Amino acid sequence: MTNFNWYVDGVIVLFYLAGTLTAGLYVRRYVRKLDDFLVAGRKVDLYLGIASLSATEFGIATCMANAELGFKYGFAGITPGIAIAIAMFVIGTTGFCIKPLRQYKVITIPEFFQSKFGEKVRWASGVVIVLGGLLNMGVFLRQAGDFLAIVCGFDLVYLELIMTGILIGIALYTILGGMLAVLITDYIQYVVMGIGLISVTMLLIYKFGWTELTQYLEQTRGTAAYNPFEGGTYGLDRIMLDVLTAFAMVLTWQTVISRVLAAKDSRTGQKIYMGTSPFFLVRFTIPVIMGMSALYYFGPELFQGEIKLAMPSLLAAVLPVGLIGILVAAMLAADMSTNSSYMIAWSSVIYNDIMKPIHKGLWPDGKAILWNRVIIALIGLFLLLYGLWYPLKGDLWVYMQVTGAVYLSSMSVILIAACYWKQANNWGAFGAIIVGSIIPIGFLIMQQMESTQAQAMAVEVGPYKVGVATYLLAGIAMIFGSMLKRNLIKV
Repeated sequence: MTNFNWYVDGVIVLFYLAGTLTAGLYVRRYVRKLDDFLVAGRKVDLYLGIASLSATEFGIATCMANAELGFKYGFAGITPGIAIAIAMFVIGTTGFCIKPLRQYKVITIPEFFQSKFGEKVRWASGVVIVLGGLLNMGVFLRQAGDFLAIVCGFDLVYLELIMTGILIGIALYTILGGMLAVLITDYIQYVVMGIGLISVTMLLIYKFGWTELTQYLEQTRGTAAYNPFEGGTYGLDRIMLDVLTAFAMVLTWQTVISRVLAAKDSRTGQKIYMGTSPFFLVRFTIPVIMGMSALYYFGPELFQGEIKLAMPSLLAAVLPVGLIGILVAAMLAADMSTNSSYMIAWSSVIYNDIMKPIHKGLWPDGKAILWNRVIIALIGLFLLLYGLWYPLKGDLWVYMQVTGAVYLSSMSVILIAACYWKQANNWGAFGAIIVGSIIPIGFLIMQQMESTQAQAMAVEVGPYKVGVATYLLAGIAMIFGSMLKRNLIKV
């Protein structure tokens, strides 16, 4: 049951969608060169960069996953947000890796790798980034569909058509306007998202009472709800993975690092990171409070196995007419921002790095922009087929961990080595890519094997230990491969 009213809330949502699409299509006139399309001409200032990065990295799937952490772990579920906020502030303050990366004026990270390790490493890095990124992104649309189905009360048949229409709209302004359209719409979405999420959070605290929420949390989850190190419910291995993932994401996740690459100079890029770091803490805190509120409202037993649906079910039940429309507009704002930014990010890697042997950087801007638009359209088609019409089966969290580790483990190691280790070479880079891919994919295969022994081993080891091992062994492979080549050449 939902309080969503089409005559009030529906008008709010439609008005927002129309305004966003108009703004996104308006800036297409300013796209003249490939740099305009992919990195907004490298003219992004501090405040636009902060708003864009904040909006990009908060979608419906992210909100549902973080609310699930709040439902299961209480305040301990904010741990990944603390790790990301610290990582972003430290890297922004020091300029670690991002300063030399911006000074090279590259469009993508693999392009930077070519100067150190050669074209083959650049191409292989591009393939890993796109595979990991697209598979990670592939589940976003389905999560958005589940959210809208519950909050708005859609029939699933109509929901798929509606989400298809929204995806077409996002793809349209991204294809025509590129990064400029993404940045402008991100700014609008940042404002709408902020108003909607803060309003809803304040209402939930007012309705249930802060004291009542925290007391019930302690009754059901114990003191471990306030301390991730206590009780074994969250665990040290998971905290280690949160920290490693946070630093790797801030350094190499293409949709994040693209804001640094689009900044007008390296110092502005650093300030964007420092200014955005508090938002990443808020990005976890607000959904965690929503998850805690769902725990208080429904109790701990109702959503066993489908905890991610607890938060949208709560919002559908308690939000009044009008506010629920603002919330849906805010969540659509978050999701549209995420999808458009990811489309432009992966298209830039496909064109700039994977297709480099074909165009060799010699195509004129008009032809290059046309191909990027075609690639974005194909990415949209992939999202539609994989994420919406073919629902993901299996454990979503493990799936996200595996796809993230395949990409982030090797790319972060290679980037650090490229910036600060003179002895690093292409053998080490290939070693990191191979190890960083094989370990998490092997774990996923073990989970799906019919052998009970393999499944039991996968359960005993767990995705978090595998994730930590992937990062550490990718680093060792980088060192071993580089030293091996140097020693063989000496001989």
